[in-house]
Amino acid sequence: MALGEWIQSADWKGEKHVPVIELFDEFEPGKEFRVEISVGKEIPHPNTIEHHIKWIDLYLKPEDSKFVVHLAHFEFTPVTTQPRASITLKLEKSGKLIAVEHCNIHGLWENSIDL
Repeated sequence: MALGEWIQSADWKGEKHVPVIELFDEFEPGKEFRVEISVGKEIPHPNTIEHHIKWIDLYLKPEDSKFVVHLAHFEFTPVTTQPRASITLKLEKSGKLIAVEHCNIHGLWENSIDL
């Protein structure tokens, strides 16, 4: 079975595990823009030693490319940190931003947005 078959997705408004990707500036090629990725926006995710979000990875799938580019990795410590990260990007091409997160109990979850 391929790894992609183990990654789950859903509507983030009804599922606490789905990463939410928000743009705080309009995307324009060659200009900086801020992105925030969070887990538990509508339904808070537990943040305990027993049940927590361990990490979030952010990828770009450029529209004219077959391959994804790994942009960032955010690691979280349960209890003391929240599964929320912000990054400023400057991309030359539009495409799809993809966030993948890992819950220590419920596995891998993803979401994406088009730029």
